[in-house]
Amino acid sequence: MTERTVFQSLSQRHVLSLQPHASVWEAACVMTKANCGSVLILDTTGNMLGILTERDLMTRVLAKALNPQTTTVAEVMTHNPQCVTPETKVSEAVLIMIERGFRHLPIVTSASKIIGVFSVRDALPREISNAVNLAEFHDQVNDALG
Repeated sequence: MTERTVFQSLSQRHVLSLQPHASVWEAACVMTKANCGSVLILDTTGNMLGILTERDLMTRVLAKALNPQTTTVAEVMTHNPQCVTPETKVSEAVLIMIERGFRHLPIVTSASKIIGVFSVRDALPREISNAVNLAEFHDQVNDALG
């Protein structure tokens, strides 16, 4: 059985997005309504500026006692997020998430078209296990190389 790609595994194929001047409160409402853990921040031409996630809301807004109605998403988003291509294997994407502490990876074509956001929820347990094994192997190789 061939391994799925991130595009094949997407549970939601629509892209949730806001412009940078939107408030954090608006973002939380949009994310809640869509039952989605992230929203992409796009400029008026559709270029991705960043991503705002549930974790960003918790660590950059709530934990700092910022006012969600006056704080813009541009102030607290993750700028220039790491992206993957539609052909990226799920285990490769999960490995990136494990090694870098991400839970969401935008999927962007070679022509810079945004086609979705891969979430850790989109990965199957088998693929998560494969990625964990790969991460452990990388650690062993790094330890051996010093």
